[in-house]
Amino acid sequence: MATGTAASRLRHPSSVLTVAFPALSVRRAHAPRPTNGILLNQINTAISKLTFCIIYVLLCLGRVSAKGVHHYVFFNRDRERISEASFLQTKFEGAQLKYSWRELEPQKDEYNFGDIQHDLAFLRSKGKRLFIQIQDASFDINIRPFPRYLLNDPEYHGGADKQYGDDNVPYGWMARRWDKAVQERFHRLLLALGREFDGRIEGINLAETAIDLGTTERLWPKGFTPEIYCDAIIANLTVLKRAFPRSVTLQYANFMPGEKRYLERVYQAAKELKVGLGGPDLLPYKFLQMENSYPLIRQFAGSVPTGIAVQDGNYEHLNPKTGQPVTIPELVSFATGYLKVDYIFWCTQEPYYSQKVLPVLGH
Repeated sequence: MATGTAASRLRHPSSVLTVAFPALSVRRAHAPRPTNGILLNQINTAISKLTFCIIYVLLCLGRVSAKGVHHYVFFNRDRERISEASFLQTKFEGAQLKYSWRELEPQKDEYNFGDIQHDLAFLRSKGKRLFIQIQDASFDINIRPFPRYLLNDPEYHGGADKQYGDDNVPYGWMARRWDKAVQERFHRLLLALGREFDGRIEGINLAETAIDLGTTERLWPKGFTPEIYCDAIIANLTVLKRAFPRSVTLQYANFMPGEKRYLERVYQAAKELKVGLGGPDLLPYKFLQMENSYPLIRQFAGSVPTGIAVQDGNYEHLNPKTGQPVTIPELVSFATGYLKVDYIFWCTQEPYYSQKVLPVLGH
């Protein structure tokens, strides 16, 4: 079972990120050998700097444009930031914004899509596109992003359950995705969104499949089993594609409770339904991701749309080769070279967003 909070999933050992440039290596190997030690050091330093510059340019310009990867800024719930000049004047195709179930359905069967309408209209007027994420889980025990009726009506068995960290202390909430009554309400929301926005927005993604249930089955919510949960995720994919046959659909599928075969089932079902796949956290060669979603994203790339989200903390991930935080070119290289994704969603964690992301990818 995949356990641990979102933060804890970032702390596992990594393997080495390798980018090979054979031509550069051959030329360096066949360069004349200076006899002066100082001169040799100067030449090696110059070659190293030149190699870095060439790699940097290839990664930032050549690979990105050649593959046609779509770069979006993930503003989370900070919707007002889509009007920032620092974003609007960049080459980013658009913004990814998060909307909670609670705000989209404030009353049962009464939908409020005003924020999405506003954001879509504004972005379109600026030549940008909108990718929306529907949030039905939280990583804060004080935040419950669910409609009140879902929490209060006994028909929905509480509507949501707590998420537990490795210390078995609750730290957040998740909708009862496996509960038929709750699931039916979520499907109604997706269908309503599709009637309004299919073909108008660039895409829609569902929140990550990973849920944290602590370290003991005694904390499992009522009616939950890994098998039932897997079936529920696949049912959501079916309705998502029915609701959005034209816009891009993505399921963030990073981990699943239980055995890995449940995650594999989700990926296979998504392929058959033509629903895109991906997940949060771009962490080159991170152990847990390499043992779960990363090989699957790579395997299914090309058959369905794929995407990866750079989340808070990802910019601080240590490159095991250098012992230094990963660079933006290294993140792009792993996302496009190994994962082969179609979409990258860049978070706005500072100072990385302003000092590294915008200068490299925005201009």
